[in-house]
Amino acid sequence: MFKRRRWRAKFGDAFRGVAQAVREQSSFRIHIPVGLLVLALAGWLRCSPSEWGLLLACIAGVFAAETFNSSLETLFHALDDATKNRMRGCLDQAAGAVLLVSLGSAAVGAVVFVPKLLALLAPLPPGG
Repeated sequence: MFKRRRWRAKFGDAFRGVAQAVREQSSFRIHIPVGLLVLALAGWLRCSPSEWGLLLACIAGVFAAETFNSSLETLFHALDDATKNRMRGCLDQAAGAVLLVSLGSAAVGAVVFVPKLLALLAPLPPGG
């Protein structure tokens, strides 16, 4: 039987994994600045609490998908060449999942931000 691990150890492993993914995966060099830009824009445009919730869920979803993709890449690189040839489609599928989550998140961002940005650019009504 195995020894039960404490929650503190489990969270420590999880945070270490996130830090490793951020450090070692170049995709996070894009995801993090874009996520920060989304947060800044949401603050500037005074998004509602529900809009904030949607945007934060999208950012978390993209980060989670990228972290899963990164973990599969790490496993893939440990395989022998014959196994890599058989498993290459797994990497493509994981990258596709990141793409789908990213596109969905961009669509949510457009739904939240475009009307607010258009309202800022609209001419003021007469006497306004």
